[in-house]
Amino acid sequence: GPRPMIPPNRPTAKTTAAATHFNLASHTPRMASRTSQPAAWFGTTSTPPAASRAALRTVVASRAGGNAASDNNPANAAAIIASIEQAVRLAQSGAASGVVTNPISKAVLKSAGFPHPGHTEFLAALTGTAGHEIMMLVCPELRVVPVTIHVSLRDALDLLTTEKIVEAARTAHAALRRDFAIENPRVAIAGLNPHAGEQGHMGTEEQLLIAPAIAALRTQNIDVTGPWPPDTMFTAAARKKYDVAICHYHDQALIPLKTLDMWGGVNVTLGLPIVRTSPDHGTAFDIAGAGQANPASLIAALRLADEIARNRAR
Repeated sequence: GPRPMIPPNRPTAKTTAAATHFNLASHTPRMASRTSQPAAWFGTTSTPPAASRAALRTVVASRAGGNAASDNNPANAAAIIASIEQAVRLAQSGAASGVVTNPISKAVLKSAGFPHPGHTEFLAALTGTAGHEIMMLVCPELRVVPVTIHVSLRDALDLLTTEKIVEAARTAHAALRRDFAIENPRVAIAGLNPHAGEQGHMGTEEQLLIAPAIAALRTQNIDVTGPWPPDTMFTAAARKKYDVAICHYHDQALIPLKTLDMWGGVNVTLGLPIVRTSPDHGTAFDIAGAGQANPASLIAALRLADEIARNRAR
């Protein structure tokens, strides 16, 4: 099955909204006081501590809010956007090996006129790869790629095409080779309808859209199988038969991954010229400053960014 990208001994320590420094050698988070280290380092572009730079030259960008972590204020939008832009510039220049983005409030950015659906699309625009960005979610037990992302389910069905399925699968296949060091990746394509359409009796998208995509991928010497019935392809036995699952809409991909490992999941953007990962969760304004936040997904995102950067450098 999928090769574990994140070792199982993830820390369970909790953190507040204060900055957290990570020693990736020991994977142990240590808290910085609110006065000893500006929280801006955690979320903007200040220089990280020397020990962290030595462990991983990765920029951690875009904290959710302003002076208070629970500040869901549109006035913070400009600083958030500037943070992401600076992080990308540092990665493009080689000053950083990659970018790890923290959760952003899309509502905050949208209220300030932000034109992009989310981080992923904004990063693609900044790196000149708009339209080629692919989202992969990773945990030790599963890798998934949704063909359509931040659109309604109704719109996702209208947007799904054979060409988009092929592009997502090709990009994922190339990333597994380059970024995850898997020599011969196995790609599984999900069905869209119940029972993968039951030979056209429960929907024809498998025959009209998905089967042609699988045929096209096979002509490119990609080890691909499907369409898999979506309700059985994420069982433990099924997951041993592929390295990535190509899904057709957001929740088809994210529900199984988050059910398997909510706190170990990492979002990786494929198709960019830079390394980008992020925690697989949102801003959680409701618990900001309450000492309840779990840093495990952020730590996993840092470690995976390091691993991908090292694989690319080989």
